[in-house]
Amino acid sequence: MADEDIELPGRGYNTEDVRAQREPGEPPKRKRRWGLWLLLIFVIVPVLLLSLWTAITLAYTYSSGERAGYVQKLSKKGWLCKTWEGEIAMATLPGTMPEVFAFSVRDDAVAERINQSMGSRVSLHYEEHRGIPTSCFGETDYFVTDVRVVEGLPGSPANAPAGTLPSSGTPAPGTTPVAPPPATTPPATPPRP
Repeated sequence: MADEDIELPGRGYNTEDVRAQREPGEPPKRKRRWGLWLLLIFVIVPVLLLSLWTAITLAYTYSSGERAGYVQKLSKKGWLCKTWEGEIAMATLPGTMPEVFAFSVRDDAVAERINQSMGSRVSLHYEEHRGIPTSCFGETDYFVTDVRVVEGLPGSPANAPAGTLPSSGTPAPGTTPVAPPPATTPPATPPRP
């Protein structure tokens, strides 16, 4: 038998057959890249959204104000992200139980000024940033941006309103002296027989 008499079985499609069925001038079909789309959807998009949310919460100030008292502690702590964390004791009157205000400091220069004023009565200016998704920027929502030393306690002569008598007993220059209230003595009770 000759080779011409043997019938070969039909073969399936191959790349040549697919190319032959395509219209002339039609571009070849692109391969689908599922791995790239999955990476984009499940990794890159969430990272971008988290970064955008963090930037917005750090830029927007929910509230700001001042707290005065004595700084109890200030330390730099954290496993990966080192942040300055501190507490200030605020007492309204001497002898009362102080309220503790926890705060974070992002600026090293402000933290150094707080360390230098330790032991003195200070006033801390803070900004509250709510909704920060990570503690890498601070453990609290309150970030101290400025510190100043406050002279004297509330009600002390250094903070007395104008016109009152200072500790020396003489009126301050340029103020009108205020007379102290009259002294009252309790009525005398007669001795008992």
